[in-house]
Amino acid sequence: MCGIVGYIGEDAVQEVLMYGLEKLEYRGYDSAGIFIFDQKNQGHLFKEKGNIAHLRKHIDFNIPANVGIGHTRWATHGVPSVMNAHPHQSADGRFTLVHNGVIENYLEIKDTYLGNIEGKGNTDSEIVVQLIARLADKQNLSGKEAFREALKIVKGSYAFALLDANTPNVLYAAKNKSPLLIGLGEDFNVVVSDAMASLQQTNQYVEIEDGEMITLTKDSVVIETIDGEKVIRDSYQAELDASDFEKGTHSSYMIKEIEEQAAVIRKIVQHYQDAEGKLSIPTKLRKNLMDADRIHIVACGTSYNAGWVGKPLLENIAEIPVEVHLSSEFSYAPPLISGKPFFIFLTQSGETADSRQVLKMIRKWDYPTLTITNVAGSTLSREANDTLLLHAGPEIAVASTKAYTAQITVLAVVADVLAREKGLEKKINMIPELGIAANAIETIINEKNRISELANLYLEDTRNAFYIGRGLDYFVSMESALKLKEISYIQTEGFAAGELKHGTIALVEEGTPVLAFITQESSANHTRGNIEEVRSRGAKTCVIAMEGLALKTDQFILPKTHPILAPLVAVIPGQLLAYYATLQRGYDVDKPRNLAKSVTVE
Repeated sequence: MCGIVGYIGEDAVQEVLMYGLEKLEYRGYDSAGIFIFDQKNQGHLFKEKGNIAHLRKHIDFNIPANVGIGHTRWATHGVPSVMNAHPHQSADGRFTLVHNGVIENYLEIKDTYLGNIEGKGNTDSEIVVQLIARLADKQNLSGKEAFREALKIVKGSYAFALLDANTPNVLYAAKNKSPLLIGLGEDFNVVVSDAMASLQQTNQYVEIEDGEMITLTKDSVVIETIDGEKVIRDSYQAELDASDFEKGTHSSYMIKEIEEQAAVIRKIVQHYQDAEGKLSIPTKLRKNLMDADRIHIVACGTSYNAGWVGKPLLENIAEIPVEVHLSSEFSYAPPLISGKPFFIFLTQSGETADSRQVLKMIRKWDYPTLTITNVAGSTLSREANDTLLLHAGPEIAVASTKAYTAQITVLAVVADVLAREKGLEKKINMIPELGIAANAIETIINEKNRISELANLYLEDTRNAFYIGRGLDYFVSMESALKLKEISYIQTEGFAAGELKHGTIALVEEGTPVLAFITQESSANHTRGNIEEVRSRGAKTCVIAMEGLALKTDQFILPKTHPILAPLVAVIPGQLLAYYATLQRGYDVDKPRNLAKSVTVE
């Protein structure tokens, strides 16, 4: 969830670190800081609560320096404050450390090893740097060996970058469960949480596996296991362009990413087409899916909502039973598993800690796994048997939009391939229908001013709101509610419309906004009945209906799309309503409070 940048080389390190931290802002943070060694090997620490722009104002960029570490913090232990911000230093001032993750045994470490050492903050991360210093002092160890011994003691998830005042021209790093990469350059090397933090410097990277520690100088990289065994690993070229991470003429990343969704659908179709113009996936993956008697989709947040849309796609088109699971629940209460299950992990970042925990469990059971992700080379991609990429391009805004539609589209590709293998392809001609959905998205985006008006009319000053729908429309309601609550801070719930009378209608009072989706002919009349139920109790209703099912009194009409693909289209007004409601309240649409883009702790 936090971001790490470490650099050792020839350049003025302050600007390199700040560029990297600015590129990692999308991950979510509440404080930031950097530490550098100057050319006289004197250390300089700068850290501030709040945004990186505030930190930038307090940094002395005139100090000649070419080694340093930087960090954006998202609070897990200890409140957001300058004191709890990273980097952290040992009491003797020798070691400086940044950390992503959660140290599970930090209290035990404090009681067993640190005695009367008093830290300046109250984070689990500071305990680690104090531990390293204590081991170095008591056992007369080098900084590297003290770091190694500390890694043997620490339990939990971590990505560390460490500097030692006794060896100021060396940068140490290590990882377990939290993402970290080595970036390679000429006369410099970097460690970063995400490649985008250093694309200005390099596109050559080396992956770091769990349980490895790294020693970097400006012209060397040494990878070792914690036990000291050397590891040789080839580098790879990141298939990213720094320009992909820019907003261009858009006012925010979120609106840029909303508007890219039609192009993403077309790109996915193009990528997964074979020479005959049919949708295709790798042969081994197709065989494993065909051998399965049940598919389990495992995900969190927006990806979980996409999984619910994927369930009827796979069941209705490919005729295979599907279950959808919250990653954070699965690990502690796994379901009964059928004889030949297949597991699909949906994750935008490929680093989601809860999903990775489930993947590790499934690997022990030796069941086939597939990760559908936006990030090639990510942890869940590497550790699953197969990967299908979303090809959505970088998603920077914390609130996911194009990754959601991309995940549904890739699941539609999988459903189409399996249906054809089973001789069921006449159910839907997927490629042209996806094209129609993409065109419909563009039509809606061209009418975004109308949606802005609806946001102003229904959401301007409300404290709460509700989305309702049935079947696929219920799943879109879940995602639309999530978008609205996470960036506008309006308390919003997505309800199955038919469940209103079983309790939730008690929440409806005079003026309560209730937004309803109607895209499915089989349930349209029933949903309209539910709309009347809430309207009669004072609700302020807004109906978003598909052409052919809409009435003249409905507030927004969606272009006609195949019913099974309707969520791709219906979610767009939900995303835009959240976007405009947030703008109208003066909040940051790209970086909502308390949230992180890549959730790398359980």
